[in-house]
Amino acid sequence: MEPWNFTLRNDFILVGILDNSGSPELLCATFTALYMLALTSNGLLLLVITVDARLHVPMYFLLGQLSLMDLLFTSVVTPKAVIDFLLRDNTITFESCALQMFLALTLGGAEDLLLAFMAYDRYVAICHPLNYMIFMRPSICWLMVAISWILASLMALGYTTYTMQYPFCKSRKIRHLLCEIPPLLKLACADISTYELMVYVMGVTFLIPPLSAILTSYSLILFTVLHMPSNESRKKALFTCSSHLTVVGMFYGAATFMYVLPSSFHSPRQDNIISVFYTIVTPALNPLIYSLRNKEVTGALMRVLGRYIMPANPTL
Repeated sequence: MEPWNFTLRNDFILVGILDNSGSPELLCATFTALYMLALTSNGLLLLVITVDARLHVPMYFLLGQLSLMDLLFTSVVTPKAVIDFLLRDNTITFESCALQMFLALTLGGAEDLLLAFMAYDRYVAICHPLNYMIFMRPSICWLMVAISWILASLMALGYTTYTMQYPFCKSRKIRHLLCEIPPLLKLACADISTYELMVYVMGVTFLIPPLSAILTSYSLILFTVLHMPSNESRKKALFTCSSHLTVVGMFYGAATFMYVLPSSFHSPRQDNIISVFYTIVTPALNPLIYSLRNKEVTGALMRVLGRYIMPANPTL
């Protein structure tokens, strides 16, 4: 079959999980609810961290960046998936597909690196508390954030450009929730074996070193916590780290499945489920995991709501 000409038919068709579900209406409603939850929870967390001076510390500065990334990540995918289903129009132009791929790779890569920096922050706070404000001074925090965004965007730009230069044939249907490298390469009518190896190397390079840094940081933290004299201090340290480890497990599990496991382990249905998990479910759950049992965040939220939303009591 001849490759189709992008100048004449420059669009793809996204055939995601909503199109292959037994109850698509219910699933669409669930996606919408999760997206609204992600907008509300991440938006509130960003507001609280920005407004409340008591949260102007490195840990919450990095948490605010994570909320921003989650908010943007789910907004790149969820609204289009829901609107396409409601309008019964799953087409996406070549340019829009490339943009969605670039943004998803950028945000996913930036979150990957940021989680490693957040683990380092917890390591310094627990293992070197007296030097915390030296090792995590504002300039270092901004450098961490800049590294996360810049390295991720450069990686995304390179892989998006290289992926989209392939001639595509066979079918115009991308059997996936969004434009991502693995499902899009299945439409290429050229030898992609070398590039698939490059994608695998990219996955290993971007996922394994940060994950190793996270595991090393928490191994050192655990060693330090076990030697703390106070039972209360141990509980507080373990509680703080457990939230981060939950988020790390969800993110790296899904990302490893998509970009590290060989293509022989993939099926369109499995890839769709995994993509829903890290683009819709995780961004909605992350702020809840970090804030629901965090007394500092809940206290700050009550103060902010009392200051800006709840009406003040009239002066008697």
